[in-house]
Amino acid sequence: MSRPVPTYDLYGENTARGPDFWLHCETIRSRSSLHQWEICLHRHESFFQILYIESGSGDAIFGEKSHTIRPPAIITVPPGLNHGFRFSRDIDGLVITLLRSHHPLGDRSQFGEWLATPHLTPLDPDNAEAAYVMQTLRRLGDEFENRRSGRNETLGAYVALALRLTARISHEGNSYELVSNENERRMEILNELLQQHFRSHKPASFYASELGISPTHLTRIVRSTTGSTPHELIAGKLIEEAKRQLVFTLSSVQEISFRLGFADPAYFSRFFLKYTGETPRVWRVKEKVRLERA
Repeated sequence: MSRPVPTYDLYGENTARGPDFWLHCETIRSRSSLHQWEICLHRHESFFQILYIESGSGDAIFGEKSHTIRPPAIITVPPGLNHGFRFSRDIDGLVITLLRSHHPLGDRSQFGEWLATPHLTPLDPDNAEAAYVMQTLRRLGDEFENRRSGRNETLGAYVALALRLTARISHEGNSYELVSNENERRMEILNELLQQHFRSHKPASFYASELGISPTHLTRIVRSTTGSTPHELIAGKLIEEAKRQLVFTLSSVQEISFRLGFADPAYFSRFFLKYTGETPRVWRVKEKVRLERA
């Protein structure tokens, strides 16, 4: 497997530091200049990020895929995704970091699916809504710096408005979804993990933890890629190996069940029946007859 990707609060800050904010805003320049304008691959478990690119240029990296950034643009980064950036020295804009638990739109809103995947959305200054997004984010940056009355409520309203309008612009086709290559990479790692651990009957939460994402996010990725749930994928791996051993070995059903991590052969038979419609013994006989006739 590839080298683990670090998990940070803000980039370069260890997660052991307890966050004392629900929203943080800073210029892209102030953070990236500390790291020679390159933010290496990392992830945030508890944070949603919005990058507003006002000027300059760069690349957004998700997994091994790089996407060119041309200003003005918005990049949205959901929690749990490996990502990084390379910026030109004349970069200007903002990076806004929100606690996942305080997201003003929430995962269950009508924007839930859009928020769950990273997007690069170009902004056309001649488009009234895009221009309003740019103005709103500039005002957000100003509001964050100045501790005026009603600050938190105002920041929340600005974030919600900017995201709603960006999602609308994105849904009109002026957006690039950045997640496909990252999901493909995660599925490759998941398949490797399944091969290593399927006999141990690890739950979906184990695989999500190994991938550094939430169980809910793992379900989204597996469903979008395979049409199945993680539980069905794990069960399918066990059934696949059970069928292979039933056909290509002389082992008894009991022996095969033990090899596959089942403590109770009767439970293994019920498990096999649930996913194939036949008991292991019946399936073995039918399959051997079918192969002899082929």
